[in-house]
Amino acid sequence: MIKKISHNVLVVLLTLVIVITVREIFFTPKNSLELYQKITFAKDFEEVQKLILDGYDGNVERDDFNYIKDRSANRVGQFTLIEYKEKSFVIMTSPGTERLKILAVEELPEDIREYFLKIGQ
Repeated sequence: MIKKISHNVLVVLLTLVIVITVREIFFTPKNSLELYQKITFAKDFEEVQKLILDGYDGNVERDDFNYIKDRSANRVGQFTLIEYKEKSFVIMTSPGTERLKILAVEELPEDIREYFLKIGQ
């Protein structure tokens, strides 16, 4: 009886791990293009809120979501921002590709660097 119960618990736990892994792999955006598509095809703002990291909810406005959803983007870019004490660099990478490929690297001007330092605080 105990073996059967532990076997059932093991099956349930294994199924749960598989479901979580499949969800992460197939339903979580992995790049800017997938994120744009997720937002564009979302039914409502609540669906987009699931993509927001806990604690950062206040950084996303419903009006911004509606603007993105109601229009077609001219371009979807993907960028990495690397900040040091005295400089910041932006690296433009290829959106929607299996692996990131660098398209350009630029040092940010001081005013733009300051702008990005304030985002997310």
